[in-house]
Amino acid sequence: MDTHSSLLAFVEQAFSAHLATPAQLTQDALTLTLNNGVVLAIRYAAHDAYSLRWRTSIEADAPELGIDTAPTHSELSTYPNHLHLADGRVIADPLTKVTATAEDNLAAVLRALLVDPLLSEVPHV
Repeated sequence: MDTHSSLLAFVEQAFSAHLATPAQLTQDALTLTLNNGVVLAIRYAAHDAYSLRWRTSIEADAPELGIDTAPTHSELSTYPNHLHLADGRVIADPLTKVTATAEDNLAAVLRALLVDPLLSEVPHV
């Protein structure tokens, strides 16, 4: 089973009550629409190479944020993973770890997004 299929099974088991629509699995991504309107696109190329991007609603002009592990921003304490905020700033990633499982990382992100999609209450490292 590939990572996206495994994550789909995990989400259906642990977070199904928080999904507004059934999860969408494509060749290279898993897309979730949460009950609070957040649309999250999950892409895992490897356990330490991932992109988690979300819009705070389905509206075209909704703020977009994301966490990824592109090898940029080496000045951040969580390098290579980092968080792109809605205002364009890039900061240390307060939610995921490249050493964690995909399921643990996704759970951390989902728990945070269910409470605060803009991550305004999450401590920024």
